[in-house]
Amino acid sequence: MRKTKKKRAREYVRLLDKAHEAVRKAIETRNTGIAMELLEECQDAAIQLGGLIEESEGENFSTISILEDYCELVYQIHEAVREDAKADAGRFYKRLHKFSIQIENSINNEIATQTEAVFLPYKASMWDSLESVWKAADEDPDCSAYVIPIPYYDKNPDGSFGEAHYEGDQYPAYVPVTDYNSYDFEERRPDIIFVHNPYDQYNRVTSVHPFFYTSNLKKFTDKLVYIPYYILDEIDPDNHEAVDGVKHFCTVPGVVNADKVIVQSKGWRQIYINVMTAEMGEGTRSIWEEKILGLGSPKVDKVLGTRIEDIEIPEEWRRIIDKPDGSRRKIIFYNTCVTALLQHGEKMLRKMEQVFETFKENQEEVALLWRPHPLVQATIESMRPQLWEEYRKLVEKYREEGWGIYDDTPDMNRAIVLSDGYYGDASSIVQLYEKTGKPIMMQDVEVLNE
Repeated sequence: MRKTKKKRAREYVRLLDKAHEAVRKAIETRNTGIAMELLEECQDAAIQLGGLIEESEGENFSTISILEDYCELVYQIHEAVREDAKADAGRFYKRLHKFSIQIENSINNEIATQTEAVFLPYKASMWDSLESVWKAADEDPDCSAYVIPIPYYDKNPDGSFGEAHYEGDQYPAYVPVTDYNSYDFEERRPDIIFVHNPYDQYNRVTSVHPFFYTSNLKKFTDKLVYIPYYILDEIDPDNHEAVDGVKHFCTVPGVVNADKVIVQSKGWRQIYINVMTAEMGEGTRSIWEEKILGLGSPKVDKVLGTRIEDIEIPEEWRRIIDKPDGSRRKIIFYNTCVTALLQHGEKMLRKMEQVFETFKENQEEVALLWRPHPLVQATIESMRPQLWEEYRKLVEKYREEGWGIYDDTPDMNRAIVLSDGYYGDASSIVQLYEKTGKPIMMQDVEVLNE
């Protein structure tokens, strides 16, 4: 039985207890009519409770037979009160109360609690921030886990919604996807909802559908959990200058609206607590200490749990990776992020051109695997539209020449596991790549070949 239904079942028992007390008082004060009405209501409540239990446990479940015996007792007491206004109120109350204890014990001890957990990713490439949690839920026999990819929109420069996107068909084959239109949140009221988008309406580049803003989702569950889709550099919580530079990651609607927030480390937990306490007042510290959990990031679980033999390598990638003699070229994961493009504009494009020329000249020994941030197009079009056309031409040229790999698939972990080293911008991917123990070299846009 779902937690929410079991909670309702217990509420029925509490109502019966209150009604039994009222029946006793009505009989003692010779209010026969009221006593009989209350007993009729007890029987109706028991029938409704039986229907609730029957839905999930079946008509032959043990609690049902207890309720049937209870209804028979209620009928007998009803008739006894109708025939004798001086009926023994105390004896009747004890018999009713004994049954309510039996019913409550049966509900608590014999009905297994089934949790319903819903996972709401929006970009398939960010699914790794939820996957290990989903796997644990999916493997739990007492949990029903639903993966429900949700739609999102690009934002126009004026903040209005642009093109709509839905990536429900881009998840791994082993992940069963539920269509968001077929799940009734108001009716089902999942016990727990997991999200990785915390921005609600305040993201300047994209927005999930407003129904899935955390401010709205919290109406439909008793536990809303936010897990960031990124990993950040570890910094000292007492380094106030460094914390000032990252506090915008903490002060988002998802942190405020969630019941629990799971962050990558104990250090980041303390940063969140300190930042939110400073924002909301010292009196709120205990709230954030209860809410923020430094349990680690599922993204790390995904990277460390992926083996190279489990990776499916596209044939066009193999053509670039494999040498004529059957050996394999070294693979460099080239990562370009949104921030660098926004900060450096055309200078960043010149840097990328030179990187491509260098690797093109050395393609016999090294294969370049270029994986730009999945939100580059949406971000540049929204915030630097004049830069987009030149960037697009750079992408087209790289892809048409065909000497390097262009990876725009949702699976970032494949690039991490498959490659032999990292080169590129500072981003959350660097924190993940460090876990592999493979070499990392950071890109410096200021270093350009004359």
